Amino acid sequence: MSSTEAAFDDQRELLTGEAVALELRPTSVVLRMAGAIIDYLLYGLVTAGMLWLAFSAAGALGVPEELGTAISIACIVLGLVLLPAVVETAAQGKSLGRLALGDRIVRDDGGAIAFRHAVIRSFVGLFEIVFTFGGLAVVVAMLNARAKRLGDLIAGTYSQYERVAPAVSGAFGVPAELVEWASVADVARLPDPLSRRIAQFLRQAPGHLPATRERLARDLAIEASSYVSPVPGGDPELFLAGVAALRREREATALRLEQARLDELRPTLSALPHGFPDRG
Repeated sequence: MSSTEAAFDDQRELLTGEAVALELRPTSVVLRMAGAIIDYLLYGLVTAGMLWLAFSAAGALGVPEELGTAISIACIVLGLVLLPAVVETAAQGKSLGRLALGDRIVRDDGGAIAFRHAVIRSFVGLFEIVFTFGGLAVVVAMLNARAKRLGDLIAGTYSQYERVAPAVSGAFGVPAELVEWASVADVARLPDPLSRRIAQFLRQAPGHLPATRERLARDLAIEASSYVSPVPGGDPELFLAGVAALRREREATALRLEQARLDELRPTLSALPHGFPDRG
């Protein structure tokens, strides 16, 4: 692993007090841009509404021009700085755009942000997002391993991606081509680590390139053939699927037998010794 890859992995891991490394996934620049567009469109509409109300009230009351300018600035600060900060704090790092895209603003240590973090981000965002139309934020985020914008660098925060793809079950039955073989096959000697590697390969196989998938299946089949008897001919991946299914059925049968034995012993294990009074 190169030093660049190691540094990037360090950016994605958080070491807890129990020395457990948690993998934290920063949100990509593209997703952050999409979320910011949604958020600032909403905040911009709210700010425009406040400005319209302020100008209407100022015109009706004959407010001086200098005071009208001050009111306009106050509306902009309220709509583009305080409102985003309050929303982020109350929603624990969420906003409408982040709810839509599945990310959250957190501290560098993975904890929830406080109001001061949100205010710093919103105030800096007024300059790097609103005044530069997001250009400065995109440039800074592209130069950072966690896609941090300038406000995140100052506040000590980053955007954590929380949306996880649903787990795909890798459990399949014995392939039809190997049903006859499965009735006489013995997979009891297959080591547990190798069994887990086969199951992991079968789950991830659809995501591999064809050449990589064929190579991994062939290597695992050669390794597993030393512990399986008899070894069928044909496609290596079908052989691995059959081995995994037989191994799973064998373990499930063992668990059922163990549970049945415990059920038989439960009356004896839970009973009081002979002659011992029940004071419960």
